[in-house]
Amino acid sequence: MFNIDEELKKLPNKPGVYIMKDKDGDIIYVGKAISLKNRVRQYFRTTENHPPKVRVMVKHIEEFEYIIVDNEVEALILEANLIKKHKPKYNILLRDDKQYPYIKVTTNEKYPRVLKT
Repeated sequence: MFNIDEELKKLPNKPGVYIMKDKDGDIIYVGKAISLKNRVRQYFRTTENHPPKVRVMVKHIEEFEYIIVDNEVEALILEANLIKKHKPKYNILLRDDKQYPYIKVTTNEKYPRVLKT
Protein backbone atom coordinates (compact mmCIF):
# COMPACT_ATOMS: atom_id res chain seq x y z
CA MET A 1 0.00 0.00 0.00
CA PHE A 2 1.30 3.44 -0.94
CA ASN A 3 1.59 5.79 2.04
CA ILE A 4 1.83 9.36 0.79
CA ASP A 5 3.12 10.75 4.11
CA GLU A 6 5.93 8.19 4.25
CA GLU A 7 6.85 8.72 0.60
CA LEU A 8 6.98 12.50 1.07
CA LYS A 9 9.68 11.98 3.72
CA LYS A 10 11.80 10.05 1.20
CA LEU A 11 11.80 12.75 -1.49
CA PRO A 12 15.28 14.00 -2.42
CA ASN A 13 16.27 17.65 -2.56
CA LYS A 14 17.25 17.26 -6.23
CA PRO A 15 15.83 18.34 -9.58
CA GLY A 16 13.47 16.02 -11.33
CA VAL A 17 10.02 15.19 -12.64
CA TYR A 18 7.12 13.95 -10.53
CA ILE A 19 4.23 11.86 -11.81
CA MET A 20 0.91 11.91 -9.95
CA LYS A 21 -1.43 8.92 -10.30
CA ASP A 22 -5.06 8.25 -9.39
CA LYS A 23 -6.63 5.18 -7.74
CA ASP A 24 -6.55 3.27 -11.05
CA GLY A 25 -2.84 3.97 -11.52
CA ASP A 26 -3.53 6.37 -14.38
CA ILE A 27 -1.20 9.35 -14.71
CA ILE A 28 -3.19 12.50 -13.97
CA TYR A 29 -0.38 15.06 -13.72
CA VAL A 30 3.28 15.45 -14.61
CA GLY A 31 5.38 18.29 -13.21
CA LYS A 32 8.99 19.37 -12.89
CA ALA A 33 10.89 20.65 -9.90
CA ILE A 34 14.23 22.16 -9.00
CA SER A 35 13.75 20.45 -5.63
CA LEU A 36 11.44 17.43 -5.68
CA LYS A 37 11.26 17.52 -1.90
CA ASN A 38 9.95 21.09 -1.75
CA ARG A 39 7.70 21.01 -4.80
CA VAL A 40 5.84 17.74 -4.25
CA ARG A 41 5.25 18.51 -0.56
CA GLN A 42 3.50 21.76 -1.53
CA TYR A 43 0.60 19.80 -3.01
CA PHE A 44 -0.16 18.03 0.26
CA ARG A 45 0.13 20.97 2.63
CA THR A 46 -2.80 23.31 3.21
CA THR A 47 -4.75 23.45 -0.03
CA GLU A 48 -6.68 26.67 0.66
CA ASN A 49 -4.13 28.72 -1.31
CA HIS A 50 -4.23 26.37 -4.29
CA PRO A 51 -6.32 27.20 -7.36
CA PRO A 52 -9.53 25.15 -7.65
CA LYS A 53 -8.07 22.87 -10.33
CA VAL A 54 -5.16 21.91 -8.07
CA ARG A 55 -7.46 21.29 -5.08
CA VAL A 56 -9.53 18.86 -7.14
CA MET A 57 -6.44 17.16 -8.53
CA VAL A 58 -4.92 16.64 -5.07
CA LYS A 59 -8.09 14.86 -3.96
CA HIS A 60 -7.54 12.32 -6.75
CA ILE A 61 -3.85 11.63 -6.07
CA GLU A 62 -3.36 8.16 -4.65
CA GLU A 63 0.35 7.80 -5.36
CA PHE A 64 3.25 9.51 -7.05
CA GLU A 65 6.55 8.60 -8.65
CA TYR A 66 9.55 10.72 -9.43
CA ILE A 67 12.55 10.68 -11.72
CA ILE A 68 15.75 12.43 -10.65
CA VAL A 69 17.69 14.33 -13.31
CA ASP A 70 20.92 16.32 -13.31
CA ASN A 71 19.50 19.80 -13.86
CA GLU A 72 16.45 21.97 -14.51
CA VAL A 73 16.81 21.80 -18.30
CA GLU A 74 16.69 18.00 -18.27
CA ALA A 75 13.62 18.18 -16.04
CA LEU A 76 11.89 20.53 -18.48
CA ILE A 77 12.60 18.28 -21.46
CA LEU A 78 11.55 15.12 -19.62
CA GLU A 79 8.36 16.78 -18.37
CA ALA A 80 7.39 17.88 -21.89
CA ASN A 81 8.05 14.41 -23.29
CA LEU A 82 6.04 12.67 -20.57
CA ILE A 83 3.11 15.07 -21.01
CA LYS A 84 3.09 14.48 -24.76
CA LYS A 85 3.26 10.72 -24.26
CA HIS A 86 0.67 10.31 -21.48
CA LYS A 87 -1.58 13.37 -21.99
CA PRO A 88 -2.47 13.69 -18.27
CA LYS A 89 -5.90 15.05 -17.40
CA TYR A 90 -4.68 17.97 -15.28
CA ASN A 91 -1.83 19.17 -17.50
CA ILE A 92 -3.38 21.91 -19.56
CA LEU A 93 -0.14 23.19 -21.02
CA LEU A 94 1.62 20.88 -23.45
CA ARG A 95 -1.42 18.59 -23.61
CA ASP A 96 -1.69 19.37 -27.30
CA ASP A 97 1.70 18.53 -28.75
CA LYS A 98 1.08 20.85 -31.68
CA GLN A 99 2.15 24.05 -29.95
CA TYR A 100 4.09 26.47 -32.06
CA PRO A 101 5.23 29.96 -31.09
CA TYR A 102 3.88 32.83 -33.15
CA ILE A 103 5.75 36.03 -33.94
CA LYS A 104 3.87 39.31 -34.10
CA VAL A 105 5.38 42.38 -35.74
CA THR A 106 3.68 45.64 -34.89
CA THR A 107 3.19 47.86 -37.92
CA ASN A 108 1.25 50.75 -36.44
CA GLU A 109 4.10 52.11 -34.30
CA LYS A 110 6.97 54.44 -35.09
CA TYR A 111 9.41 51.68 -34.12
CA PRO A 112 7.94 48.25 -34.94
CA ARG A 113 8.34 45.62 -32.27
CA VAL A 114 8.73 41.87 -32.61
CA LEU A 115 6.71 39.95 -30.02
CA LYS A 116 6.44 36.25 -29.28
CA THR A 117 2.81 35.25 -28.76
